[in-house]
Amino acid sequence: MLPDRLVLGFDTSAAHCAAALLFGDQVLAQTYVTMHKGQAENLVPILEDVLAQAGHKWADLAAIGVGTGPGNFTGIRISVALARGLAMTLGIPAVGVTALEAQADGLERPIYSLIPAPRDTYYIQSLGADVDVIEQIPLVEAQARVLEGPSVGPVDTTEFTPSNVPLAVAIAKIAARRFEFQSEGQRPTPFYVRSADAAPAKDAPPVLLD
Repeated sequence: MLPDRLVLGFDTSAAHCAAALLFGDQVLAQTYVTMHKGQAENLVPILEDVLAQAGHKWADLAAIGVGTGPGNFTGIRISVALARGLAMTLGIPAVGVTALEAQADGLERPIYSLIPAPRDTYYIQSLGADVDVIEQIPLVEAQARVLEGPSVGPVDTTEFTPSNVPLAVAIAKIAARRFEFQSEGQRPTPFYVRSADAAPAKDAPPVLLD
């Protein structure tokens, strides 16, 4: 059972803006908007709408969960920078959660978690194993890996366990379990499997809220 605290989770690591608001185990509001561009301009209004749907405001939050990738370089930076700014402004923890861990939340371990990556490759993480690392591997190798045991995430021509928990909900749940144990001042960090093509952005200034 999750603590009765209000937690907002969000993610823009792919062509979407996903958000969810939790109080304990209850999902108060959630949204998923397909978005190939414009995430930077639309993320805050989407989060404000999720809060408003549940009758809450920014100051009610106990913690934030944010998707840290792997995925689209620019999208990851947008969410992580916003999470850092919100955490600083509101004086609350921000917890980073990878998409691979989020989509496997609630499933029995050990398990392979996979997400499609560029150029016919896949990001893969073996959760619950002795070595918990994220790799980027070719499709053929991904297909071979999932034959070794349970997996979650779509791999062409290979059966997999479907993830029943929406991404933003899973991020918020993981953040709710972790934020009280997070070191003071610890901040979410973008997770990149490959080197980014662009220079990393400087930390965003605090977000000013009404």
